[in-house]
Amino acid sequence: MKIDVAIVGAGPAGAWAAYHLARKGARVRLFDPTHPREKPCGGGVTGRALALVSRAVEVPKLPASIITHARFSSSHSKQSPIVPLSAEPENRAGTRTLAPGLVVASRKEFDRALLRAAQEAGAELVTARVVGVAVQSDGVHLETTRGPVIAGFIIGADGANSLVRRRLSRPFRRSELSIATGYFVHGLSGREIAIHLVAQPPGYIWSFPRPSHLAIGICAQADAGFTSLALREQTAAWMVKTAIADGGRLESYSWPVPSLDLDGFQQLKLSGDRWSLVGDAAGLVDPITREGIYFALLSGEWAADALGAGAAAGSYAQRVREEILTELSRAARLKATFFRPSFMTLLIHALDRSAAIRDVMADLIAGRQSYAGLKWRLLKTFEARLAWRAVADTERW
Repeated sequence: MKIDVAIVGAGPAGAWAAYHLARKGARVRLFDPTHPREKPCGGGVTGRALALVSRAVEVPKLPASIITHARFSSSHSKQSPIVPLSAEPENRAGTRTLAPGLVVASRKEFDRALLRAAQEAGAELVTARVVGVAVQSDGVHLETTRGPVIAGFIIGADGANSLVRRRLSRPFRRSELSIATGYFVHGLSGREIAIHLVAQPPGYIWSFPRPSHLAIGICAQADAGFTSLALREQTAAWMVKTAIADGGRLESYSWPVPSLDLDGFQQLKLSGDRWSLVGDAAGLVDPITREGIYFALLSGEWAADALGAGAAAGSYAQRVREEILTELSRAARLKATFFRPSFMTLLIHALDRSAAIRDVMADLIAGRQSYAGLKWRLLKTFEARLAWRAVADTERW
């Protein structure tokens, strides 16, 4: 019998799950009233994420800014080291291709490409909001703004405020969310990302150049005592100091982002009877970098694989625990030390002094360096003294 799946949310996780399920012959209905849309995030897409979607999306044609380098700074250091990421490559015909390191995409166009691939594979987009979900003996009952729907299975891909999560599991606690807030700076772009490390709130201010604008912002734990207004004021002060947004038109934004600690990752419930959660709705976001697109795509594909193979939803959850949550749990352990002023000062100094350590950071940004091997790779650099100081500091991790 054909699998009948309702997917709530047509962002990267939902669209990618829909693409794979439709290709397997499932009946797939994607519920989303507004996609594709621009999303208030950095928009960085790593090479490993691009590799996942390259079978369905013409990656070189995506509107995106290829990032050639990253500039780091800190309020505790006068140095501003530059980390080369990747040069713009060309194929044999001299045509531009997207770099394997990091690109910053228009989220609207990136999401549009994934949604188009899902529809071409056979998924149906239903432009309706889901307002109620209940699992019953005969299937999953959805209340939508276009009427009731019954499906055999539901995938929640509806972000940090996921209705599916709230109805079938539990909402994220305030301590498990971050506030991402800042500005789109229309009319400016470039090839450089800027990362300014800050101690309060522990984290960083970023500037990511999208094709038509800069995405500048900051992220703080929702329970850290900082309002969105205060965070934007801190960001605006940095923008004035650096003149990075001079000449651009500002548009403010705020958005919740899952940001779990170690206990949160260990207690995650990702699936149950007739349902699974993927992407941000599942909490699959790196708590240090807040990068979630790769994990959204991977979890969407794995949820589809489990359903397509007739496996229980628990097999999907087990795969995520073994192959994603182990890495995200390591990041959760590292987070407190990573943003401590002493370590940030050491990091800026090391990046300024050592090409080998700059290579490590470039691979971390691009998603090529896991947290599991980070300490040992630092030790293998030729900058033994700097590496040893970093590793000694990370022993607290």
